[in-house]
Amino acid sequence: MRIKVLTVDDSKTVRIIVKKAFKSFDCEVLEAQNGVEGLAMAAKVNPDIILLDITMPVMDGVEMLTKLKSDPTLKSIPVIMLTAEAGRENVMKIAKIGVRDYIVKPFKEDVLCDKVSRVVDLRPAGESEPTQKKIDDPIDILVVEDKPAIIDQIKQGFEHTPWNVFGVSSTGEAIDFCQKKVPDCILISLSLPEDAAITLFRIIRSNAKTKYVPLFGLSVKTASEEQNRAQQAGFSTIITKPIDFEDLENKVGKAVNLDTSGKYFALESDYMTVKLPSACNASVVNEVSNYLKTKTGEAVDSGISNVVFDAQEVKSLDMEVIKLLLQSMKLCRDLSLNYALAGNATVVEDSKKFEESKDWVFCESVEAARESL
Repeated sequence: MRIKVLTVDDSKTVRIIVKKAFKSFDCEVLEAQNGVEGLAMAAKVNPDIILLDITMPVMDGVEMLTKLKSDPTLKSIPVIMLTAEAGRENVMKIAKIGVRDYIVKPFKEDVLCDKVSRVVDLRPAGESEPTQKKIDDPIDILVVEDKPAIIDQIKQGFEHTPWNVFGVSSTGEAIDFCQKKVPDCILISLSLPEDAAITLFRIIRSNAKTKYVPLFGLSVKTASEEQNRAQQAGFSTIITKPIDFEDLENKVGKAVNLDTSGKYFALESDYMTVKLPSACNASVVNEVSNYLKTKTGEAVDSGISNVVFDAQEVKSLDMEVIKLLLQSMKLCRDLSLNYALAGNATVVEDSKKFEESKDWVFCESVEAARESL
């Protein structure tokens, strides 16, 4: 999967420099010349990283960053700010909004590539992409944490998956582990003594075998200073305690490029079923939306003409889920596919509260939905 880099800058020269910098990598560079265009492009393509200028007409970088971080579907996209020397202090002030790093203009191409490579996996153009694993394939997760209870908690949190969780308590043990077996993802406690988390991060990133392994920082929610330091160092993401395991599972899946479509899409002889989970939050909605066109295309190619949207486990129907279903229904109509909805009593009642869904008809079960087609 090619890395999508969105550069938002009113200077055409800077945008050209950015495109040139990533020419030798397996990247797609997308452009926007102000914050309004940048937000629209981000919503459309869901880039892997955004390079955002501060000073722009129409909507500046600060306003765009604020709106980006307030959008549940876009807030997890890492952002590197671009600023003139005089704007360095301004970047530090807005760092709390959520920037991963910053670069002072004018900059060298190798500096830009180095900063970006700390956040996303930059592969040389033409290099073969590793085989994508599916959600039910085993992966290895290393947890570096000096509190055994947290390690046990993470192991229990992933018991329902085929994933292997290994726990160590120190930097030395983590290095020894990685020499014997390269994990697919590493979770490091940011509260390890003597700044060990940052030291371990640098050691892992300097080793050719582990350079591109996703690194997550584990931190107490209120420890904002250590979280900021970890983000500046280049950690892939920060996981706060107490841990939201659904969110963690989604982030691990994305970081190691797992094909997670199997959680939601099932193709059978005559039907495709799209199953929405009980906690259908913004992250899940975004994940399903990203797979929708591909999986629907596979269904059409397989000769399937019937689709059932299964919302029986959904706890509540909010506007985000409604938008997803509207998008899904439109796609079905565009492809001349038959579709039906299955939902529980709560979903049915919730649907009546919105103008967009008040006339929807839900079947009580997937079997009933299939029979209605």
